[in-house]
Amino acid sequence: MRAAYRGLASLIALAVVLQVASIALAGFTIAGDAEDGATIGADYSNLGQSYHSIAGSVIGLLALVFLIVSFLTDVPRGRMLAGVVVGLVALQFALAVVSFGLPALGVLHGINGLAIAGVAGAASRSASGSVSRTAADPAATHG
Repeated sequence: MRAAYRGLASLIALAVVLQVASIALAGFTIAGDAEDGATIGADYSNLGQSYHSIAGSVIGLLALVFLIVSFLTDVPRGRMLAGVVVGLVALQFALAVVSFGLPALGVLHGINGLAIAGVAGAASRSASGSVSRTAADPAATHG
């Protein structure tokens, strides 16, 4: 289960990196399309926007599975880190919804996304360590 925990944490961090890339693609595509004379309105969409939206939902599902797996493994601080990831992902969805009405909050959406990647990365690293100090170092039990 430790490997599943580490894999899910790494996958979430990687998915966030792809989210950053996809929203950059969306922004530059919008700029290019507008420069070419395209009308950018409510019905406009591009690959970057579509990917960002769909992948955001996938990250939400991955975070929930990650939390479940955290209860089945012995990763140090594993449940806490998984819980923080889930909380940050929930905040991310809320910020996305609110940011359409108040675009300046979109900055917090971006910063929170980086926080998700950071915490997921920390969770992955915590799963890479030894099972416990006493298991890794028998001398630790003999003071």
